[in-house]
Amino acid sequence: MTRTGEPAEVAGAGLPRLEAREKVTGAARYAAEYPLPGMTHAWVVPAAVPRGLVQAVSADAALAMPGVLAVLAHEDGDGCSAAPRLRPQVPELALLQGPRIAYRGQPVALVVAETPEDARAAAAAVRVRCLPEPHHVVLTADEPESYPPEVVNAGHPGIVEIGDVDAALAESPVVVDVTYTTPPQHAAPMEPHAATAVWEDGRLTLHHSDQAPWRTASTLGELFGLPAEDVHVVAEHVGGGFGSKAMVRPPTVLAALAAKAVGRPVRLAVTRQQMFTLVSHRTPTIQRLRLGAGPDGRLRAIEHEALQRSSRLTEYCEQTVTPTRVMYATPHLRTVHRLARLDVPTPSWMRAPGKAPGMFALECAMDELAHALRMDPVELRLRNEPDAEPGSRLPFSSRNLTGCLREGAARFGWAARDPAPGPHRVGEWLRGTGVAAAVYPGHLRPCVATARAEPGGRFTVRVAGVDIGTGARTALTQLAAEALGVPWDRVTVHLGRSEFGPAPAAGGSAGLASWGTAVHKACRALLGRLAQVGGEVPGEGIEVRAGTEEDVEARPELSRHSYGAQFAEVAVHPVTGEVRLERMLGVFAAGRIVNPRTARSQLLGGMCMGLSGALHEGLEVDPRDGDFVNHDLASYHIATHADFRGAEVLLLRDEDPGLNEIGVKGIGELGIVGAAAAVANAVYHATGVRVRELPIRPEDVRAPAGA
Repeated sequence: MTRTGEPAEVAGAGLPRLEAREKVTGAARYAAEYPLPGMTHAWVVPAAVPRGLVQAVSADAALAMPGVLAVLAHEDGDGCSAAPRLRPQVPELALLQGPRIAYRGQPVALVVAETPEDARAAAAAVRVRCLPEPHHVVLTADEPESYPPEVVNAGHPGIVEIGDVDAALAESPVVVDVTYTTPPQHAAPMEPHAATAVWEDGRLTLHHSDQAPWRTASTLGELFGLPAEDVHVVAEHVGGGFGSKAMVRPPTVLAALAAKAVGRPVRLAVTRQQMFTLVSHRTPTIQRLRLGAGPDGRLRAIEHEALQRSSRLTEYCEQTVTPTRVMYATPHLRTVHRLARLDVPTPSWMRAPGKAPGMFALECAMDELAHALRMDPVELRLRNEPDAEPGSRLPFSSRNLTGCLREGAARFGWAARDPAPGPHRVGEWLRGTGVAAAVYPGHLRPCVATARAEPGGRFTVRVAGVDIGTGARTALTQLAAEALGVPWDRVTVHLGRSEFGPAPAAGGSAGLASWGTAVHKACRALLGRLAQVGGEVPGEGIEVRAGTEEDVEARPELSRHSYGAQFAEVAVHPVTGEVRLERMLGVFAAGRIVNPRTARSQLLGGMCMGLSGALHEGLEVDPRDGDFVNHDLASYHIATHADFRGAEVLLLRDEDPGLNEIGVKGIGELGIVGAAAAVANAVYHATGVRVRELPIRPEDVRAPAGA
């Protein structure tokens, strides 16, 4: 048996998920499943206009209904009680604090009752009188009040410009000038958002569907004027998030407000329909790309501009053009974000924010350039491989995009394709293949972890990360066992509680890299303490806490990213316009892989989500009021197993010591990037029809009647 402190061969093994049995048997508890004595339930009363003022809220009829305890609004009157006061730092979280309405569906009152059925019925009886105001809800290419933000999401500059793009484009022998549009999208996690809140002795406990317990505790502490340590967030099991649960959303605040108002535990479980308005969405984009190249395919200039929308409440601008600053060598580069503030809910993070829509546009434009040059699309990308990051000139910590492209082309049988665009008929169907590159940043964020040696040879590790279905609990157990030099079954990892200390969200592909580094440091420090006491563990155990803040601050400036290449083959029916995925291959260079089983699962999930965005997903905005008309899973279509056929993942060896000492990068978002472009490029190759608007619909590729 391996002795403590010796290397243990656990990291790198395909260990099954440790909590799998709990989940499939129903033993794992989610946010809406914690039984608390005296439980009550809350239901949102939404605004019926997209912009205006609440003039009156009448709750007398609702309060006369069975089981109703309170109706909260922004002020007392007509049976309503004024909601507790908040100290919001973010306008979107100033809930029930004033009369202003910023979007249709914004909470304007909240009913609390003994049962969810009572609360729902009473909410329908609440009468809200509003004064509507003129509104603007549909993003168009000629938005008169759009502007370039100085800084966009994640701290990226809004504009980066190098050289003279206009002159270089004017002198380029081959120029592609194209516009792509992507729709609003919804994260649609399997578990709807839910919060169960209870106040005791001035402290708040929240059982929460959450990607970031520590951030939630800090945010709620600010809102309610509490120290963060007086807010306890519990998120031991979470049924997906895709970014929608990485920040505090309105339902969370409303649950805590209601619990404070009625003095009893309150559960607010959001319905699937309500989620489409209340918990964010991916912003729509209108993107223009201009690529200039010489006859040899080498890029001379790139311009990428993205117009997006946000709400009147919050300036949120996605980093949509940032991958263009990373991908291809060019002496002249201009990348610009523009933002229009409309009367709509605030968009926010959704898996690979900015990168997914931005790389759809860039990689389709590269495909168009390849066809204009009559050059192989893989070769075009290889020919424009940079020696440093084009937008910053920072050196790469590692970059194996060329390996992904070459290995993927060989395994996919790329060389055997007819390079000319379709129609390529095989029986009744048209067939085509497409390729696109993938990129996602590697992040290391501040985090702390605690490692404890117990009498009897067991170890306990605590970190405020979250397993949202990614296998993080299993991978962290493997990293801890490796650092301690013991078999994995002697280690227990506890996650999902804010009390474990500062930790980043399960998002931005930073989770395992950040949590894992903190866990590694804590475990190695624990071994040092054990050595000091001769390896003997006292009855009370030995505990060590360590963090990564110094590691984050001390790292040299490098361009840190993971890379991939996506290959897709589609079949298109010329009569019905149906598009089927026949096979898909993703080849990725994503740092050290701790658990290939769960890593493959994550990458396949991302690829499936990219396919879904290419062929299915798109929120339809009602121009009358800005509401999403297809706000359920019957009309907001998502790819299923039947749509995602023949998919494979290949992970290349990718050593990258430039991110952290454990060599781990994130992979949660890499798989979605480029997937939609590969499918769209394959549709063009099959049909000869270039579709520049997602999702690709049957009418976009269906042959005209009589053709």
